[in-house]
Amino acid sequence: MNRFWTFRYTLLNMTYFVAFCTIHALAAVYLLANGFTNTEVGILLAVANILSAVLQPIIAGIIDKPGALTNRHFILISVIIILVGSLILMVSEKNRPVIFIVYVIIYMIQFTYQPVMTALCFEYQKHGCSIFYGLARGLGSASFAVTSFFIGGIVEANGVNILLIVNVVTMVLSAIIIYTFKLPSGAVAASAEVSSDTDSGEEKPHNNLISFARAYPVFIWFLIGTICFFFAHNMINDFMIQIIKFLGGGETELGYANFLQAILELPVMALIGILLKKITSNNLLIISGFAFFIKILILVFATNIAMMFISQSFQLFAYAIFIPASAYYVNSHMSEYDQVKGQAFVTSAITIGGVFSNMISGVILDHWGIRPMLIIGTIVCGIGAVIVLVAMMRSLLSHP
Repeated sequence: MNRFWTFRYTLLNMTYFVAFCTIHALAAVYLLANGFTNTEVGILLAVANILSAVLQPIIAGIIDKPGALTNRHFILISVIIILVGSLILMVSEKNRPVIFIVYVIIYMIQFTYQPVMTALCFEYQKHGCSIFYGLARGLGSASFAVTSFFIGGIVEANGVNILLIVNVVTMVLSAIIIYTFKLPSGAVAASAEVSSDTDSGEEKPHNNLISFARAYPVFIWFLIGTICFFFAHNMINDFMIQIIKFLGGGETELGYANFLQAILELPVMALIGILLKKITSNNLLIISGFAFFIKILILVFATNIAMMFISQSFQLFAYAIFIPASAYYVNSHMSEYDQVKGQAFVTSAITIGGVFSNMISGVILDHWGIRPMLIIGTIVCGIGAVIVLVAMMRSLLSHP
């Protein structure tokens, strides 16, 4: 029965990341095919990212309060919205105003329910359901990698509407999984001592941003560092084809690079439980921050495609560690009443880093070129690594 919980939660992650590939990674492919310009694509994605960054902590604050809106209910609502949105897009080909509005909604909603899925896992664990989070999240990344590997050729052969069909199928499966993903009757949350970076022992939600920041000052500095990491991370991902062409490669190498970094996430995420027994989540986040820094630093000095692949290999220690380690950090350092907000703030910080990258990196690239863009990204990421190092060391000294 314990394995069954992990199996179902893994399926939920896999369907999520298959759709994440079709909705997020291939957004430009779909939108350009429907008559949008590159500028319009950038505006649409920026609007969707900003709205999701704002909406995530708001939704989390509502879920953290006792009431009808639970993690499971919000995921089910989100899945249905994406399903209906994809069906509307199927009959709205070339209708740009409708496509703009609907795509912003489904793009925003999918980002918004990502931290809620993480919170769902820890909620069920506290009620005695054995879920292997790292393995489930790692297989989610693997499903993204496999989808990325095959979907390009399928789109070339069948057109961009195949992306919408994939969305519909995966959302139907997600709806079935989450609808049946119910706590056992009579399940009671296990009591646990919450280790927090706040001096207050009060168990109450901090729904006001100011009170939240006062309660978790180390976490706020960590979020600033996260924005810096993902400024650099998104710079590489968003402009990877330009970087690869600068190094002498093309679309084939782009596919290999995307597949490599995604598939490398699986072993680390699957083993995160073992790593956490040896290294605290605080220290793992420090390691992750410097891995993000080394990853982009390699590209500053890269002269060939081989160095691009070496850079991508640092995904093992950067993103692959950051995602589960940040989830466990929130779960172990925050009050039960603030944990959904904590997961949401991490995702919001990731999103904000991406928005800044979208707004700034392209301008640098157009005016000064690839290497100056990467140098700026390296400096920002290095600042973030130092901020997280100082913040986490402070947290460890406060709570040894």
